[in-house]
Amino acid sequence: MHGSSRPAPSPSGGAPQDASKRARLATLLASELNFHGENGNYASHHFHAFAARFPPQLPRVFIQGLTSPGDVVLDPMMGSGTAVVEALLAGRRGVGLDIDPLALCLCHVKTRSLPLERLQEAAQRVVAQAYALAEEHTIRQHLAQRFDERTKAFVDYWFLPATQRELMALIVAIESVSEASVRRFLALTFSSTIITKSGGVTRARDLAHSRPHLDTEKVPKNALEQFTLRLHKNLASMAQLTADETVAAPLAGDARAMPFADDVIDLIVTSPPYANALDYMRAHKFSLVWLGKAVGDLSALRAAYIGSERVKGTQFAMLPERPAGIVRELAHVDRNKSEILAKYFTEMHAVLAEMHRVLRHGAAAVVVVGPSVMRGINVQTHHCLADIAAALGFDVVGVVQRMLDRNKRMMPARFHKTDSMIEQRMHEEYVIGLWKPQERRAA
Repeated sequence: MHGSSRPAPSPSGGAPQDASKRARLATLLASELNFHGENGNYASHHFHAFAARFPPQLPRVFIQGLTSPGDVVLDPMMGSGTAVVEALLAGRRGVGLDIDPLALCLCHVKTRSLPLERLQEAAQRVVAQAYALAEEHTIRQHLAQRFDERTKAFVDYWFLPATQRELMALIVAIESVSEASVRRFLALTFSSTIITKSGGVTRARDLAHSRPHLDTEKVPKNALEQFTLRLHKNLASMAQLTADETVAAPLAGDARAMPFADDVIDLIVTSPPYANALDYMRAHKFSLVWLGKAVGDLSALRAAYIGSERVKGTQFAMLPERPAGIVRELAHVDRNKSEILAKYFTEMHAVLAEMHRVLRHGAAAVVVVGPSVMRGINVQTHHCLADIAAALGFDVVGVVQRMLDRNKRMMPARFHKTDSMIEQRMHEEYVIGLWKPQERRAA
């Protein structure tokens, strides 16, 4: 999975090499990027459900084609960490940023090779302890002390009393594990029993697609049994990660203010939220409340996500004509929605500016984004973001369409005969290839 060795600098200051790598980006953009029928469940990629993640083959193509072993690959909006894992597997140094606590925990686990024997021993102890705790009266005391009033109301609404006792027994057992990396692995396995594609232990339908609906007729599965099943799958996933010297660093950070120096990143591969974004926190809080987070704190954090609908206090950026024109067109139909869109473009302007700053000259950024329709208006997110990037100094090498494999892509579920608006716009997405040119030198 390793790329070619790093070419030597050219005597003329790097321009031929720059042109060659730029041409390579154009060639990769023109290649087949649909990946239909290909298996994406290798290594640790299927450790935990996560809405709208891209197939691992997509970042892999650009990581292998545009970087060399040891290069730094960044995903500043890493989500489930797909690009960071692919960088690790390819022998690159993968770095990811996110403000979502579940994304951070998940990526830490997915990029850390741990001795399987130690994981298995700890897992067996936790399962045995949890089964014993679930039968004890003290587990009700733990439940009474675990949550604040608002969080307890949330838990009571979505989880049956029997399920609460099972989950509480599991989390008490997991928190007794002393080694942080092992405890984190077990906590994410716990989370994966709650946020699932089907079934699950809650009264919600299909949390994996981040659009939960209460199903009063649903019979939740036994949490202890589901945890045991997920353990076997996740242990098998971890067995595919081998310990080596490659660095993978998932960091808590905001893509709008990256904690990096200028000109230090060799490649950026990322997938930002949609203009009217999936509400990740709406599903993530179902497991995060059990991992020690309060509903009130999570709601406050949710407002800071790119694409959130809280616009109060936003200082809007000066936008190129196409995005500015679409904002004006939307304002004639729905002023509130137009402000939400202007805020999204403003936030992505800040992200793209930071990407340009941290990226090395003569290096690429690949942005995978979906289209959006707001009040019947095609937002043309891909073209708008490309225009913003160009205004910030990027060369736009190409904007290409890829069709989604809806049998594998984690899209919102259909509960009626007709497609929802979000389904209608998520049959395809676009790959934007950006290039940061070499600095021009004085004659």
